[in-house]
Amino acid sequence: MASVRQLQITFDCAEPERLARFWCEVLGYVVPPPPEGFATWDDYSGSLPPEERDSWFACVDPSGAGPRLFFQRVPEGKTAKNRVHLDVRVGTGLVGDERLAALEAECTRLVPLGAVRVRLLYDGHDSCIVMQDIEGNEFCLD
Repeated sequence: MASVRQLQITFDCAEPERLARFWCEVLGYVVPPPPEGFATWDDYSGSLPPEERDSWFACVDPSGAGPRLFFQRVPEGKTAKNRVHLDVRVGTGLVGDERLAALEAECTRLVPLGAVRVRLLYDGHDSCIVMQDIEGNEFCLD
């Protein structure tokens, strides 16, 4: 049995490029170069039929270690809690107040980008901050 060598995480969304650029900021990801033969993403988008323009966007880990994130436009809005979400691991190896301080600092950085703090889960030793991205998708600072 062959093993999986790459992983892509796909988001259904209303505004693919806007959401992709938000996640670039959160994760330190970058927008990949446009397809061969196009100088910019706008040039590429302009070459598509009107109904396909701005229908998807992606971002990638510049180190190549993390999964590609792909954002595809869908007509329906988000209606329920995500069944799968991303954990942004900013507190790995930290405990107690030190962990909480790292999570709070990252939360403070992300709110001006459009993220929304939902709630703090804290038991005195372990902690997590539940947040939402700019389209209401839940994620955790862990």
